[in-house]
Amino acid sequence: MTLVWGDGPLKWQDLVAVARHDAELSLSASAWQRIAQGRAIVDEIVASGQIAYGVNTGLGALCNITLADEQLSQLSRNTLLSHACGVGPLLTREQARAILCAAIANYSHGKSGVSAGLVQHMLALLNHQITPQVPSQGSVGYLSHMAHIGLALIGVGEVEYRNQQMPAAQALALAGLAPWRPGAKEGLSLVNGTPCMTGLACLALDDAARLLNRADVTGAMSFEALRGQLAAFDPEVLALKASPGMQISGQRLRQLLGDSPLLAASVGVRTQDALSLRSMPQVHGASRDQFAHAARQIETELNACTDNPLVLGTPGSWRVVSQANPHGESVAMAADLLAIAMAEIGSIAERRLDRLVNPLVSGLPPFLVAQPGVNSGMMIAQYVAASLCAENRQLAQPAVLDNYVTSGLQEDHLSLGTGAALKLLKLLENVWHILAIEYLLAAQALDFHGDAALASGTRRALHRLRAVVANWQQDRWLAPDIAQAVRVLKSTPDLNQP
Repeated sequence: MTLVWGDGPLKWQDLVAVARHDAELSLSASAWQRIAQGRAIVDEIVASGQIAYGVNTGLGALCNITLADEQLSQLSRNTLLSHACGVGPLLTREQARAILCAAIANYSHGKSGVSAGLVQHMLALLNHQITPQVPSQGSVGYLSHMAHIGLALIGVGEVEYRNQQMPAAQALALAGLAPWRPGAKEGLSLVNGTPCMTGLACLALDDAARLLNRADVTGAMSFEALRGQLAAFDPEVLALKASPGMQISGQRLRQLLGDSPLLAASVGVRTQDALSLRSMPQVHGASRDQFAHAARQIETELNACTDNPLVLGTPGSWRVVSQANPHGESVAMAADLLAIAMAEIGSIAERRLDRLVNPLVSGLPPFLVAQPGVNSGMMIAQYVAASLCAENRQLAQPAVLDNYVTSGLQEDHLSLGTGAALKLLKLLENVWHILAIEYLLAAQALDFHGDAALASGTRRALHRLRAVVANWQQDRWLAPDIAQAVRVLKSTPDLNQP
C-alpha cells in the first residue's frame, strides 16, 4: 500500500499505517511545490546576505553570532553531531519510523525551508526500511531524537537494515543512496519542531483505541462470569448522562451480553453489583471521551508547522519568523491526559479480575481451579496485574508540569512532551498485560458455567483464546499463557466477532 500525503489533513491512522504497518509513503505534487518555494526563500536569504535566525546565525543562545556562507553547511552538520547525545535504551523500529513520518509531515508544508532533496532522502529511509538507531532518553521535547535520525541521513551512526544493525554509511550504500550534505538551515530544521512527541503519540493513540475496544470485551466476560445485573446498562438510564463515550461502551456491553442465558437466569440474585462491574460504561466511556480529546490535539499538531524559525512568503517578499511553534505543550498535555484515562482502564480491569479469583464474592472455586490447595491457580496472576497498576500510577503522573532551564536561559519553559509520550507508551503496554490477565481469568471462569450458558459475543471471545490457550486443570507455567493472551488481544481486530 502506498500513501500520498500533502493534499489534505492527516489522521493519526495515516502515520500509524506507515510507521507500524510499513505502508510506502510519498508526497503530492503540491507538497513538493511548497517545499521548493520554502527552499527558494532560504537560498535568496543566503545570496542576499541578509541576517535571519537559523539561516545564517548561530543557534539558541548563540543566535547573535552571524556566519559566512561557507560555514552554513558545516553549521548544519555540526548541529546534528552536537545534538545527537541521547542516552538509554534504543527506540523501537516503529517508534523511530513514527518520528520520521511526523517530521516529513511538518516539512510538507514548505515552511521549514529545507530542500526537496533532504525530504526525498528521509522518504528513502522509510521506504527502504533503513531505521536510525535512536536512544530513547535525552529530550526535553525535541532536539536529541531527531538529531540521531539526522545522523543516519549524513551517513553517521548506526541503523537497522535488512534485520541487521550496521553503520549508516554502509546501509545507505547497500540501498544505492549517498549520504546527504545538509545545506543552510537544514541542520536546525532536522532537530527542531515536535515530530518526536507527535509521532510517538500517534502510536499511543493506536494502542489506546484498540485497548478501549478490548476492555469492553474482557469486562463483559468478567461481568457474565460474575452473574452481573444487566439493568445497570439500561439505555434509558445511560442516555441521562450525555457522554458520547459512555453511550458507545454501554451499547457494546449490551450487544455483548444481551443474549446471555446465564445473565437472564441471574436477574435479581443481588440488588446491585460492585462498581467495577456496573460502572463499566461510565469509566470506559470517560476514557473514550478523553481519548477523543487527545486525538484532536495530537492530529492538530500532526498537521502543524512546528519549526523555529518559520519561512513565510515568497522569494521576492519573505519573512523569517522566530516564534514558539516547537513548544509541544498541547501534545504533552494530551499524552498526560490519555495516560490517566488509560491507567483507569487498567485499574478497573484489575478490580474485576480480583473479584474473579476471590471465592467470597465470585461464587466460583478459589483462584479458578477445580482443585484448590494443591493448585494455586490464578492467585499470583492477580498480583501481577496489581503490580502493573501500581506502576501505571507512577507513569500517569504529568510530565508537562516538570520544567527545567536550557540553552543559557534562552529556553526556560519546556513541555517534556517526548517524555510524556514515551511513558504513555510504556503505560499502555502495561494495560495490554492487565487486560490479557483479565481475559485469561474471565475465560477460565466462564468455562465453569459452560458454553451453553454464555452470550454469543463472549462465547466467541472465549473460543478465540481457547484456540491457543487451554483450560486450566492443574498448575502449569502461567507466563507463556499471559504472553499468548496479549498476542490474541493485539492481533484480533474484534474478539467478539465471528
